[in-house]
Amino acid sequence: MFTEEVRLPVSATDTYGHYDPALEIDDVLVLEDGQPQQIRSIQHLPANVLLLLDTGNELGLKDTRLTRDVAIRIISALHTDNRIAIMQFATRPELLQSWTTDRSAIDKVLKTKLNSGKSSRLANAIAAASDQFKDTPAGTRHIVLITDGVNAPGGQVTMTSALKQLNSMQVSVHIVSYTVLARQTLQTQTKVIRGGDGVQRDANPASNPVANGDPTLPPGTTRTPGFKIVTIDTDVAMRRKRKEYERATRASEEQLVAIAEESGGRILLPDSIESLLSQVESISRDIGSQYVITYRPTRPLASAKSGEYRRVEVASKRVGLHLRSRQGYVVP
Repeated sequence: MFTEEVRLPVSATDTYGHYDPALEIDDVLVLEDGQPQQIRSIQHLPANVLLLLDTGNELGLKDTRLTRDVAIRIISALHTDNRIAIMQFATRPELLQSWTTDRSAIDKVLKTKLNSGKSSRLANAIAAASDQFKDTPAGTRHIVLITDGVNAPGGQVTMTSALKQLNSMQVSVHIVSYTVLARQTLQTQTKVIRGGDGVQRDANPASNPVANGDPTLPPGTTRTPGFKIVTIDTDVAMRRKRKEYERATRASEEQLVAIAEESGGRILLPDSIESLLSQVESISRDIGSQYVITYRPTRPLASAKSGEYRRVEVASKRVGLHLRSRQGYVVP
């Protein structure tokens, strides 16, 4: 049944970033395409959270064990009434756990069913994840995406098509991005050798002037060979592939940031494992701070063109209250 109603997820926090438990209709201004809307209700509802885990690891730069640890930390910080589903993807998406509130079942899946694959087809995974929300209430839909965002070619779905499908489901996307970590790992994988003249020298050259390599030098001194750092291209094809991957992560990072901002979610771009593990629970807190705001659009949805996009802005009318929501929606 078609309904003339928009359900908008809105994160409400105080000055310190903590969940505001007292949000009321008079605290919020909603604009749709620049026009103020009459809010009908504000509710804090249990969330439906799908963890979408990238386990592709063609270059050995993504650690499935780290992804598992991150997922467990996020889930442990979510409210117990949230429903959770788990999907992993490499060349194809695989639903490991359908919607459940059983934390022991989720924990078991994460510890026993995650498997590393080859290259990752993110577009296929986004489309498959979007399908999981068809029977969930609008405004409660969340994806937590852990990935480097690099989309391997050859998938059945284009990224443009997948993102349109994602937007039509009005899912909030929260992202843990491996892009910065992956680039740093690439920089440390350069093979280094020390270059010199190759002559073996006595540990105490003063006691052996001949072994010193130059008997004309006075005892107690040595002629230190010049050392330099050189890069050895042991595999030109792999070196080229890594450079291509580094460029791909820069492009994917821009796209991931745009996805999070458009959907009203957030993105983490940690530069170390320690930073990553210390930040991930903020995603759970962000999901827990979201309300569902309902309004009836002043321009009827029934009059919208097929695939019409409407821009949405949400503003706080109360000092100290900070609101964040998606930037728009596709009329269903």
